[in-house]
Amino acid sequence: MLDTARFILDEDGGLEGATYALESASPSDPALLDSYSRTVIDVVDRVSPAVVRIDMTREGGARAGAGSGVIVSPDGLILTNAHVVEAGRHAEVTTLEGRHLAAAILGRDPDTDLALLRVHDSATLPHARLGDSKRLKRGQIAIAIGNPLGFDASVTSGIVSALGRSLRAKSGRLIDDVIQTDAALNPGNSGGPLVSSAGEVIGINTAIIMGAQGICFAVAANTADFVLGEIVRHGRVRRAYMGVGAGTVPLPRRVALRLGLDQRTGAVVTAIEQKSPADEAGLLTGDIILAVDNVTVTGADDLVRLLDAERMDRVVAVDVLRRSDQRRFWVGLKERVG
Repeated sequence: MLDTARFILDEDGGLEGATYALESASPSDPALLDSYSRTVIDVVDRVSPAVVRIDMTREGGARAGAGSGVIVSPDGLILTNAHVVEAGRHAEVTTLEGRHLAAAILGRDPDTDLALLRVHDSATLPHARLGDSKRLKRGQIAIAIGNPLGFDASVTSGIVSALGRSLRAKSGRLIDDVIQTDAALNPGNSGGPLVSSAGEVIGINTAIIMGAQGICFAVAANTADFVLGEIVRHGRVRRAYMGVGAGTVPLPRRVALRLGLDQRTGAVVTAIEQKSPADEAGLLTGDIILAVDNVTVTGADDLVRLLDAERMDRVVAVDVLRRSDQRRFWVGLKERVG
């Protein structure tokens, strides 16, 4: 809001002893608000048809929980949370227009709290596009869409509060490259999409910090895309195990220039599991991973992608920035099990 100063002269007509008041000069406020509203409305109109309610049942028909999901391909691939589907055997999907469709669970990945379903029926369905979460900036609009308690297309909006967070999954392992947002997640929003102002899915809503006002989390779209591809190809996510939790941080500019580094960001080690390959190799929390197996790492999503099945049971070079020095460690990666 732009304000202007208005001086109130003293009794002699001078400025000595004058007071002033701020006058609002924001005639465009309604227009700005309308522009924001139109952006949110447009995104909701485009993406809501791809957001579904998921009802899980056990053998015998007993109810086993519910949540939200988002269709990400016209042939009926649906991304949701692993915890939404973990207790059930059969899934029923309800679309915005009220269609009830049976779906199969193709695979779950508790380490990222993601699951992939496919609709049984042969139908072309409305779908949303996964965006590139690496391009996200703090402060940009974030819109959460879901089906809380069965109320279709519930919408909340806010901003991207932080990037590259780590969140502990129910499996006990850390989910890397998590988006923090203040777009409120209502009960039942789990598994629904977090959407950008461009109408792209930038994350899958996964968790609320209970007792903390306005702190919610979504698994980044790039991680979701990786998990989707692994489940489609293998039925599960096969990955190499290093034993670190990581976030994305900018590199100190002076250090990057001195070392001749082209990248601007890296993956900072936020936690190390005891007796893990990273622990045995000598990595420490605070180290910034620059490359794995000679492939540049610019953030936690790169690290998730590079720790794939091809690097299982191999010793790989891990280049890190420790304080202001670049170092290389040799890490014997294993297959992640359990």
